[in-house]
Amino acid sequence: MDKFIVSARKYRPQNFSTVVGQQHITTTLKNAIVNNQLAHAFLFCGPRGVGKTTCARILAKTINCEHKTKDGEACNVCNSCISFDNGTSLNIHELDAASNNSVDDIRTLVEQVRFAPQAGDYKVYIVDEVHMLSSAAFNAFLKTLEEPPPFAIFILATTEKHKILPTILSRCQIFDFKRISTQDTVDHLQEICEKENIQAEPAALHIIAQKSEGCMRDSLSILDKIVSFTGGQITYSNTLEHLNILDEDYFFSMLDNMQKQQLSDALVLFDTIIQKGFEADTFLEGFAEFIRNLMVSKDPKSVTLLDVAENFKARYLSLAQEVVTGWMVSALNILSEASIGYKQARNKKLFVELVLIKLCYLQQAIEISQSGETKKKITATNKAVQFKSLVPIKVKDPEAVQKKEVVKEAVKPEALLMVEKEPAETNVSVAEEKPFIATKGGNTLKAIKEKIMQQRLQTQQKPIAVTTEALQKVWNEFIQKLSDAKNHSAATNFKLAVLKVEDEAHFKIICTGALQQKFIEKERSELIDFLQKSFNNPSLSYSCSVEETESELQVEKTLTKKQQYQILTKQYPHIQLLKEKLKLELE
Repeated sequence: MDKFIVSARKYRPQNFSTVVGQQHITTTLKNAIVNNQLAHAFLFCGPRGVGKTTCARILAKTINCEHKTKDGEACNVCNSCISFDNGTSLNIHELDAASNNSVDDIRTLVEQVRFAPQAGDYKVYIVDEVHMLSSAAFNAFLKTLEEPPPFAIFILATTEKHKILPTILSRCQIFDFKRISTQDTVDHLQEICEKENIQAEPAALHIIAQKSEGCMRDSLSILDKIVSFTGGQITYSNTLEHLNILDEDYFFSMLDNMQKQQLSDALVLFDTIIQKGFEADTFLEGFAEFIRNLMVSKDPKSVTLLDVAENFKARYLSLAQEVVTGWMVSALNILSEASIGYKQARNKKLFVELVLIKLCYLQQAIEISQSGETKKKITATNKAVQFKSLVPIKVKDPEAVQKKEVVKEAVKPEALLMVEKEPAETNVSVAEEKPFIATKGGNTLKAIKEKIMQQRLQTQQKPIAVTTEALQKVWNEFIQKLSDAKNHSAATNFKLAVLKVEDEAHFKIICTGALQQKFIEKERSELIDFLQKSFNNPSLSYSCSVEETESELQVEKTLTKKQQYQILTKQYPHIQLLKEKLKLELE
């Protein structure tokens, strides 16, 4: 019984022409071989499973081929090619940098580079997953990578180019591999199915290619699993069942229910999807992608962006003409918000059902909003500003108006009206809510102010002279006021203050400390108001300062022993001589 070999290994390309989806790289390498313009170091970078290691092996095999073809391909029949295919070639060395990433591993590799090949022209060193090397290993590799022997060629492969040091990148010829397109993957899978006598539907192969996301190795692994699952009969339905993918027929049916506003059918269909083991977020993501494909199908120019099976394209194109673009845009917004809020929802199924309710009645909501906007545009007309009507007041004698008792002090100048001279009577229009006095000519505001000032001068009392006795009397009254208000701390500090009259409108408060000054300054607003009213003098003011008393200045200071000694030596100089003769020292 022959051992089973997976398709990824069994059908690994052996020539540049059989590499799938990387024509821009294979063509460059073949031309370099034909023109003898090979670089000494290559860097192959790109996603997993797209052919980096495969191209590295084909390159190593081709440059040592004894009978290369005209277009730069290996003959596969010479001794070098046969030994390479059998894995016995001594001219190729592969190093897995993921498990051999130390400095010692790289030093061992560098030591091998010195030896020339026994057969063939080149020795090729393939370092896979080179981004896994440590920084020290990279540094140990720099000099050899920059100036290798003429017979040595290095091929580095990686999936994470950004992790490689710039000094390594600058020494290599970089080739960027791209993801393999869905159609190229389908064609390759179809070719393998024909060789293996496997019956496969094109729609099923398309689903496998979509699931692999541009990775040929993954698509071949999925193909092997489904072949084992189905016994060599790959259909669209059993592929969906095996890969646990939602059928697009569900989405077509769901959209039909929403367009007809059949909410009950939509909810039943969603429950059926859940019963089959699909998660609700999978449905939301799949339905959003379905609406996106529908929008793409709206315009024939963008049909190339449609990544679906060929038998579904006609169905998408016909349905896209029936669905309104506004509905699809609004549906995508609702589904986008739902995918964000799904993770925070406690009842996941109820959350998705509410989304389905919105989508079922979305068309009706759009029609209502459009009709509301039209109505708003029709009824929105410009209206004139409405003013209150003015009632005319008849004024027979302007002088009689001045004798009115009600006088308003604050009258706005713009509210005053000039009265025209008339022989009999004058009509003045004023607002009912704000009546004012109008006189014959002149400025009424000036006359009112002069009259009020005269009244104040008549009623105003003369200010009381500020003397030490009078000031102390008023000061004690304020202290009593503080005591009545139970502000005993402030009252005590006010009693300790010393008052000093400087002139008729100013006096000075002398405090014994900063704390006392704070207590007095705290009552400034109330104190100055009380003093001005008591002396009938609005210009009365005071200042508060702190002055130290003699008792505070005369504080005994504790002297150190050195200071005491200096004072004694000034009074008694012989003490200094005694200290020097006895050779004494101060402690």
